[in-house]
Amino acid sequence: MPLEALRYPVTPAGLHYLLIHYDIPAVDPASFELTVGGHVATPLTLSLDDLCARPAVELEVTMECAGNGRALLPDPRPVSQPWFSEAVGTAAWRGTALAPLLAEAGPAEGAQEVVFTGLDRGFEGGEEQSFERSLPLEEALRDDVLLAYEMNGAPLLPQHGFPVRLVVPGWYGMTHVKWLTRVTVADEPFAGYQQTHAYRIRRDEDDPGAPLTRIHPRALMIPPGLPDFPTRERTLAAGSHTIEGRAWSGWAPIAAVEVSTDGGASWSSAELDAQPSPWAWRGWRFEWEATPGRHVLCCRAGDAAGNAQPDEAEWNVGGYANNAIQRVPVNVV
Repeated sequence: MPLEALRYPVTPAGLHYLLIHYDIPAVDPASFELTVGGHVATPLTLSLDDLCARPAVELEVTMECAGNGRALLPDPRPVSQPWFSEAVGTAAWRGTALAPLLAEAGPAEGAQEVVFTGLDRGFEGGEEQSFERSLPLEEALRDDVLLAYEMNGAPLLPQHGFPVRLVVPGWYGMTHVKWLTRVTVADEPFAGYQQTHAYRIRRDEDDPGAPLTRIHPRALMIPPGLPDFPTRERTLAAGSHTIEGRAWSGWAPIAAVEVSTDGGASWSSAELDAQPSPWAWRGWRFEWEATPGRHVLCCRAGDAAGNAQPDEAEWNVGGYANNAIQRVPVNVV
């Protein structure tokens, strides 16, 4: 998502970030089926019409790739999608809640996790696989976890998971399995590649690591002024300017945003907009009297649970969860 698109409270579908591991599958909506099974009393099979006929919920949710900021980590650069800060977006997702479906299926005694399987297949880590992720049962039973079939008031686009995708508010993007075809209740921890090898914070190749879950707090600003091609350095006329952006966290609502115009030597509080939903980003603004010279603008966020952005992020093998403060050099003339 180009950072100038932070101006939109809800990201247009064509500007929302995408990460697609394998290929976009071709899905016939007329024959599509979603199964709910595994360690349950009553397995279920539902068509797309069945899902759309169930009670509907719409939520604005900010989704961020766990690898956002990977390309900004120090060398050696982790080998994967080289995101800077743009792998994020907020959409209005509409679908039916997962929890009632799981209740109808009836998780049996000893159920621990719920595994979500997409229709996209490929090779990774030397394994042929479908993209699969799991959630602890208590997370899957949250009333805001959705089986979404619409985005921003329209059916899901193929690249966004048509006809159905999982939406787990607050969790990094790898959790929101696209092209969802199977929901499996398991009585033991899921050991698939995307759960036990990928998406873990590892300090070296031998470190088993800790799994990624919820989104760390982050603030981003709309880059002010005009960009230079191709360096993207910004030029701005001296005078009064409003610096704007958005902030979010997967742990708790945003409580504060601070802005620095001197590279982080000093900080001032930004004005916050109302929180549009518990899981959507929060707008902020800061009035700046820009004087001629070179400035480095920075912003940082903190949430109501006490989580805050670090000045710098620690390197890790996958380049995940880099929520270091944003720095935007600006030449004021």
